[in-house]
Order: sequence, then C-alpha cells, then structure tokens
Amino acid sequence: MTKIGTTGARAGMVPLALLAVLAAGCGTQRAGGDAGSGGPSRSAVASPSTPKDFPCPGESPTASPQPSTATPSPTAPPTDHYAENHGFMIPFELHGKRRCQGLAAVARVREALEPQRRRGRFSPESVRKALIGLGYSGGQVQAYPGDGGVGFLIRVDDYPVCVEGSLAGNPDLDGATTKADAFGGYPDHEGCDQPSGGH
Repeated sequence: MTKIGTTGARAGMVPLALLAVLAAGCGTQRAGGDAGSGGPSRSAVASPSTPKDFPCPGESPTASPQPSTATPSPTAPPTDHYAENHGFMIPFELHGKRRCQGLAAVARVREALEPQRRRGRFSPESVRKALIGLGYSGGQVQAYPGDGGVGFLIRVDDYPVCVEGSLAGNPDLDGATTKADAFGGYPDHEGCDQPSGGH
C-alpha cells in the first residue's frame, strides 16, 4: 500500500512545531521580584511626566500656572465612557515656551478687543478686522455670532498655538469682559477648530 503526501506533510510539520516551541518561550521573563537581581523591575520603566512650567513675562514669579479644568484627571477612573469617547474634543494644554507664547497672544487679543466691548459696538466683521490688525492673516482668524456677542478663533502659528474667546455682555455691567484662552490644538486633528468626530 502506497501512502501519498504523508512524508511531505510530516516534513512541513517539524519546522512548524519547532517555531511554536520557540515562540512559546518568548516573553516569559517577569518584571519585579522574579526578574532577577540584575534586571530592571517594572517600576523602573520610564513613565510620562507632567511638563514643568515657569513664570512667563508679565506673570508673578510666585504665581503657579493653573491646570485646565477641562482635562480629566488621569488617576480618576471614568464613571462612564463619555470622557473616553469624547477625548478627541479636549484641547491640549500649552507648556513651557509655547505657554508663554499663548499668554502673550491672549494679552494682545484682549487689549485689541476690549475697547470694542466697552463701547458695546462690535460685530463679527469688526472683531475679525481688529484681529487681522494684530498681524494675523485672514486665513488664521475666524469671527462668528455667539450667545449675546461675538466668538473668535485664531491660529497663532502652525504648532498650533490657538486662541479662542468671545466678546459678550452689556458694557454697563461689571461682569462683562473680553474672554480669551490659549491652547495647543486637538488630538488626531490639525488646526484650532474643535473636531466634530473622532475614532
């Protein structure tokens, strides 16, 4: 009786079995106390750190930068998946020199727009014109009607450093101000406008 093809199949199974044995042995060394005295433990692996900020020009040296309240705490477990699913909509904070650049841009914007707000006469066109007057190109500036006022968005540079804010309120009320904040764009998205969809 002749067996056809069994020798070829057995010859092909030997290298496959050898590969499976070798692959099973990979990655079995454990970190921590079982790793041996000479190997690094899991705690020795570098972890990302929070960048340290320094006072920017015009800031008090004793004032410490305030963290954004929009960013969820990495140590707090999410109670639902909303924050996880909408993380692409949370802007990046600026740190170091970029933070100082953002604060300087915010100060310039507030100084340019506050006279319009105090007079109570402003429109998307007048806000856009004032921001372009600061040296930003027309493609870097957006101004649009908002809740009781005018909103604006500026792409300061390509990093990006972004400034977003609004002019609102009655000029006779003390609480009415020109609002502006700087941030560093969004995850998985180019530009300063808030993305409408993520992954």
